[in-house]
Amino acid sequence: MKSVSLIDWDIAVNTGVRLVRPGPQVDLADARQAVAQLRDLSVTAQGHVREFTGMQPLEPAGPAVIVDRPGWIKANVDGFRVVLEPILDRLAADRLGSGGAAGTLTTAVGSRVTGVQLGAVLSYLAGRVLGQYELFLPPDPDGTAPTGRLTLVAPNIVHAERELDVDPRDFRLWVCLHEETHRTQFTSTPWLRDYVQGQMQEMLLASNMDASAFLDRLRAAGEAVAEVMRGGEGNLISAFQSEEQSEILDRITAVMSLAEGHGDYVMDAVGPEVVPSVAEIRRRFQRRREGANRIDRIIRQLLGFDLKMKQYEEGAAFVRAVVAQVGMAEFNRVWESPETLPTLAEIRDPQSWVSRVVSPPALPGAGAEAPAG
Repeated sequence: MKSVSLIDWDIAVNTGVRLVRPGPQVDLADARQAVAQLRDLSVTAQGHVREFTGMQPLEPAGPAVIVDRPGWIKANVDGFRVVLEPILDRLAADRLGSGGAAGTLTTAVGSRVTGVQLGAVLSYLAGRVLGQYELFLPPDPDGTAPTGRLTLVAPNIVHAERELDVDPRDFRLWVCLHEETHRTQFTSTPWLRDYVQGQMQEMLLASNMDASAFLDRLRAAGEAVAEVMRGGEGNLISAFQSEEQSEILDRITAVMSLAEGHGDYVMDAVGPEVVPSVAEIRRRFQRRREGANRIDRIIRQLLGFDLKMKQYEEGAAFVRAVVAQVGMAEFNRVWESPETLPTLAEIRDPQSWVSRVVSPPALPGAGAEAPAG
């Protein structure tokens, strides 16, 4: 009997593509010019990021892949499949057990519902994401690790620059600097991709629960939605976490805060040299980020976007504090191994990371002067 995945990926793509809003009106010549310029600027940004950070990618990096909104949805579903499908298949097999045809039917129905839900979320995000470094694309038919892919969503970048009323070339290069920093982080740090994938898979495996626990989480999710509608602080991510998952999520949050904060730090630090209007872009972009309508704010909070914004802020503050104290070369020790990554507590207390990694206390007697004579 053919196995049934817990997520119907085709339905996820079809739902997302059907629901996503069209991009801004752009005539053909302007659209082609935007695509060509984004490709060129992504290559330009590579040089700026490498020179500023001192990080050297170990993999070749060509220009970014430029997509529209449906293209972004399809790419993300492909990326999800690479990471999630092996784990979901295991979970599905465990749940089916000896359930036979009835269990298979239940899983098939559930997979379609989950596919629709995933597609709906992706349709919302597809209208907002400017770009991303996709760790697990393109899927490699030989089964070896993928090299990752830098993707820029052209209609969203054009929409944002129009809405902000900023210089298009400056804004496009500013976005490229952030996304190229992410590509540099992962292509110059061989172990980082496997670490992130491992943490994500560990979190999924920790999610297995019985029916009673699932109903408890479902009730908690309902309460989170009601709390957000009342203007509270709830979100769906915490509603579905077990204690074990919370510990794993802290590790994921720490590494993503580092990555996002480093990206923000680099894009703004490099900016004044190569993006003349960077200060104005940052000011308007921040104001746009904070000025979402009520429905947008509710959706963003439920999906954990507010937590992501906090990651940007805390991560950037960590990078600024460490670089100011010990310089870029010593800061780059964060990329040496999983052990040198900051913990979530260290992200919020940069000095504790410096003390642990850069200047750990000497062992008793170490460095003592030899007795005279």
